[in-house]
Amino acid sequence: MNRRTATSVIFIGFFLLGMVFILWGIMLPDLAKSLVMSELVSGAFFTLISIGAITGAFVGGKYIQKFDFMSLFACLSLSVALLLVFMSSVNHWRWLLLGAFLLGFICSSLFTIGHTMIARLHAERRSTMMGLMDFMFSLGTLAAPFYISALYLIEHDWRWPLRWLALAIIGLAAYAWYAARRGKKFNLPAEPQHRKSLSYGEVIKRPIFFFLALAAIGYGAVEFGNANWFVSYAQQGRGFSGEEARMTFAFFTAGMVISRLGFSSLLRWMSPHRLMIVLAGIMAVGAFTIKFAIEPQLMSLGNLLVGLGLGGLFPLMLSSAMDIDSDKGPILSGICVIGSSVGVQLASFGTGFWASFASLNTAFWTIPIGALWLLAMVWIYSRHLKSHLQHQNKTID
Repeated sequence: MNRRTATSVIFIGFFLLGMVFILWGIMLPDLAKSLVMSELVSGAFFTLISIGAITGAFVGGKYIQKFDFMSLFACLSLSVALLLVFMSSVNHWRWLLLGAFLLGFICSSLFTIGHTMIARLHAERRSTMMGLMDFMFSLGTLAAPFYISALYLIEHDWRWPLRWLALAIIGLAAYAWYAARRGKKFNLPAEPQHRKSLSYGEVIKRPIFFFLALAAIGYGAVEFGNANWFVSYAQQGRGFSGEEARMTFAFFTAGMVISRLGFSSLLRWMSPHRLMIVLAGIMAVGAFTIKFAIEPQLMSLGNLLVGLGLGGLFPLMLSSAMDIDSDKGPILSGICVIGSSVGVQLASFGTGFWASFASLNTAFWTIPIGALWLLAMVWIYSRHLKSHLQHQNKTID
């Protein structure tokens, strides 16, 4: 199996995973109405996805190196497809909550495989290729609102978007399995000779990676807090129609796509640690714009700024960490996924819990608060990264 085949499998997979993760927030009003879900239950749904992702990332980071990556990617993709079919058939929210945990568990392992493979396959262009991989994820999130709106024109039923998406993922699983069979003995560049489990302890005790995890918490809180609750917030808090709310949200996913496609070109003029701070600052301005805006135009601008800031931030933080210690790729990916999932849990469940006592309009303050946390942690992480690079340059000299 050549490098192009493996890369295409991961890129297609991340596009479909982007759709899988974002569509729940878009369809939340319909899910809540159909299955009689309160704000608290809705928050619990997203929390269970996060808990599943934390568990899956921890297990995946330690043990995925024991398996052939592409074969495992195929099996896990098929599991996601079957799970979507199951979730599209439930008639009570309790079963939906079970599916949420399993979905988070499986998908986080897929993320870990994808990050590790791309980082090792393209070590000479790690930042660029990881940015393109996450661009495919964002492209999936951008496509999701239009995909759902198009299917709703045929039949306004939240179950069918899940079923058609499951069919596409079955095709991905078949392609990944075909690629794995063609290159059964395929070894990734820089892959350790001995497939052994890795340790989180020896990685997280390093301050630079500890603050990477804290930044990932803020990242998850802002990205998926906004993704999961914005459509509901725009409808209930600002009186938007469903279509208007979905189209306003599309500016967020558009900003993510633009940022992930183009951030690496800015590295010609800015160092990674400086670009991180710039992107985090743009994100914070956007988060407060969304909260204070009333008009759709300003709210669209806020969503665009949040997307532009967040889009390049995750691949830039993770690729910079992998440049420091590429052999710990699965663990570093796991740390970022776990941190992000904790942030998702705090923002998603926190917003739902807060909204059960106050209005959703008030509870949406969790997003700007998360933005301030992310900005602070990125600043500290970037300082550690700058110090590491300066020390590395002195050692070389």
